[in-house]
Amino acid sequence: MLPIESRFGNRAPSPNKTIEALAAQRGERIASSGAAAANALGLTTQVPLTPEYLTSGPSRTLTLGRQKVRLRRSPPWQLVLCGRRSGEVIRALAWLGPKEAGTALEQLRRSLSAEECRELAGVTAQMPGWLAEPLSRLAHG
Repeated sequence: MLPIESRFGNRAPSPNKTIEALAAQRGERIASSGAAAANALGLTTQVPLTPEYLTSGPSRTLTLGRQKVRLRRSPPWQLVLCGRRSGEVIRALAWLGPKEAGTALEQLRRSLSAEECRELAGVTAQMPGWLAEPLSRLAHG
């Protein structure tokens, strides 16, 4: 992607736009990292210093102007429901890990729509056991 010209000079394109273009160009599934997803969902106040994304492609680091952006190859189950809020829930819970996932899911349950609960319950066969079990309970309320 080309630098963006403004009245203040050139600047690098936004990481999100660059990632979207890269995914479309290479046919990769790319999603925000678990830490970023947990932050967006209000499960943590931590914000990664270096933007990180999960990808179905190879791991690599992009340099956008002065900013580094990491793409980390991840297991296919972490990219399920990529581009959907329910997918963000999966990545956030994966980042939190088995000990905190159940509690976090209970906290999130109030903000999940019925459709999101069905989506999450519908992908349990693709999840590791520790995550499949609490997700399967979503469909039954």
